[in-house]
Amino acid sequence: FLDLARHPVRSNDGMRYPQVDPVLVHLGPLQIRWYGLMYIIGFACAYFIVREVSRRRRYDLSGTDIEDLFAYCILALIVGARLGYCLFYNLSYYLENPLKVFAVWEGGMSFHGGLLGLILAGWLFAVKRSKPFLMLADLGAVAAPPGLFFGRIGNFINGELFGRVTDSAWGMVFPGGGSLPRYPSQLFEAFFEGLVLFAIMYALSFKTRLHGTLLAAFLICYGAMRFALEYFREPDAQLGFVLGTVTMGQILCLGMIICGGALLAVLRTKSGPRQSSG
Repeated sequence: FLDLARHPVRSNDGMRYPQVDPVLVHLGPLQIRWYGLMYIIGFACAYFIVREVSRRRRYDLSGTDIEDLFAYCILALIVGARLGYCLFYNLSYYLENPLKVFAVWEGGMSFHGGLLGLILAGWLFAVKRSKPFLMLADLGAVAAPPGLFFGRIGNFINGELFGRVTDSAWGMVFPGGGSLPRYPSQLFEAFFEGLVLFAIMYALSFKTRLHGTLLAAFLICYGAMRFALEYFREPDAQLGFVLGTVTMGQILCLGMIICGGALLAVLRTKSGPRQSSG
């Protein structure tokens, strides 16, 4: 990537995709892929962020609690992301081919499905361990953006989820995207949904103590960023645009923004100034 930045390869069709091998290491029949490594790095970053924020905010969570919470979340994220893709983006196909739901190696993961899986896992963990759910959700809201960053880098390496056709200087010719240059929308999302969103969430973690505020901020900020960035991203081929020029991802993001705004309004109502009894 550094070499590409120093010596960009241009053609009449835009900057060429750097052709990174999706497989990092070949060990006989075993393959270690960049995409899988990005997931591991994302989970590792999230783990250390949760420990640091939990310690700083003096949450009642032991090291064992955090490790067990991550066991819940890793499984819920994978299952939720897969089921979310099947339900939101290609339901008719998976109804006709139900066994294909388990064919995760063929691709197809949904952020919004993964988010729902994480929320369910966090709620189950909170009930089982008698912990405030919104406290756990706030931790997840701060820890999630680095995972989003590395996940989008994995998408870029795989040459998937590329952007719409463009004649701008940002255009890049992807192997699976035809001969026309397209936006490297994965990198746009990595920057805004990963780095910028993490900076916002981490800064907010110093400014608010009310449980649920960070979750509300995450839902609103991610939803708004993703909604805007969807205009650069090529819609899923099997689904296309859902309402006019609106994609399924944008519809789901609108739902996030509405939920985040409603949660914030409820929290403000509950934390409003109390009437003096004197």
